[in-house]
Amino acid sequence: MNCCHHYQFIPGNEQVFSADVTRIRYGCGVLEELGQEARALGIRQAAVYTDSRVASLPLFGQALDALRREGIEAVVYDEVRVEPTDLSFKNAAAFARSSAFDGFISIGGGSVIDTAKAANLYSTFPGEFMDYVNAPIGKGQAVPGALRPHLACPTTAGTGSESTGIAVFDLLEMKSKTGISSRAMLPDRGIVDPRWTESLPATVMAATGFDAISHALEALTAKPFTSRPRPDAISGRPMPQGANPFSDILCREALRQAGQYLVRAVNDAADHEARYAMMYSATLAGVGFGNAGCHLPHAMSYPVSGRVQDFFPDGYPGDEPICPHGMSVIVNAPAAYRFTGAGCPDRHIEGAQLLGADTHDAPPAEAGAVLAQHIEQMMRATAVPNGIGGVGFTEDAVDGLAKAATVQQRLLLVAPVPVEETDLKTLYREALSYW
Repeated sequence: MNCCHHYQFIPGNEQVFSADVTRIRYGCGVLEELGQEARALGIRQAAVYTDSRVASLPLFGQALDALRREGIEAVVYDEVRVEPTDLSFKNAAAFARSSAFDGFISIGGGSVIDTAKAANLYSTFPGEFMDYVNAPIGKGQAVPGALRPHLACPTTAGTGSESTGIAVFDLLEMKSKTGISSRAMLPDRGIVDPRWTESLPATVMAATGFDAISHALEALTAKPFTSRPRPDAISGRPMPQGANPFSDILCREALRQAGQYLVRAVNDAADHEARYAMMYSATLAGVGFGNAGCHLPHAMSYPVSGRVQDFFPDGYPGDEPICPHGMSVIVNAPAAYRFTGAGCPDRHIEGAQLLGADTHDAPPAEAGAVLAQHIEQMMRATAVPNGIGGVGFTEDAVDGLAKAATVQQRLLLVAPVPVEETDLKTLYREALSYW
């Protein structure tokens, strides 16, 4: 590790990195083992979180059958909101308090898994809602103890939420996303059955797949963990600790898989090889960014998803405007990487190469542009909107977006270059359209 110039050990700075992981079970048919896994964790009465669309799918019925075969009472909460809010988190926590549940099972995309994490937290350690929300938006208080067992069963190929201690939501009064981060919220098991991807609409496959790419790229290009001051106590070592040798390995393989398979997976629902590979890529990226952190593209995405007004993408509920999380990230990504490229040119070029770009003789000064251009090609190949203008934003929204993104310090501080509000205004203007 010492031979890698990205990690320079400085007196007084961090020399230790963490590897906090969920126990993952991956493979076609692994959902049939859900009941056995739950029983092994001592669960007898489970709160099962999902959304109405997932609840209607045959695989969901198989999951409930697997629980009942082991004598587990499964009580279903199918009112999870796609792109959850503080209000929907509170409603989910109220359900968790309504009975003597001794464990949680989430079956759905990142919104469902994150909602179950929050319901587990707020029903186990009730308090003011903002107590656990990341500072400086919330109080950022530490979770005071262990939560009840949680088995996370992802149904989309992107968020990696089954392998992170992070729960993201829209804070309605702020019109922007924020989140809660704690090792205590790591699911005890990730039950990853790639058969779920067979029913994903193309737009959902694209949005979630680009989320996986974003997780891996941002974690790979994040500030190194050695740039942080060494904490006085182990409790001061955050999960988003910066790029580290453990996360690097996972992110590189996630990017290689996504570069090979994402476009295929989006454009051909029958290409099971590609869709299954994207499910694996998403889990790898989830473990990677869960132990390193994300930075500028995610920070820019939160106000976009929170302030969208008239965008209704195919494959998502049409009852209100929505910019799906992965889409809100990737429409900002090319502008963001052109800006961050100077912070670690070699890693931006490597990221582009892993995704399939021709990086032969790419000069360091062009690292961010090389990566951005390849992302743009992948966006066009998968019919992703052309920048934030493609999801309904105009020049008039730029100042408000920049101001809202400025408070996402948990993310911005992990970026490989300093980011100020004036930079964010420029970046949002550049992100209005790319082609």
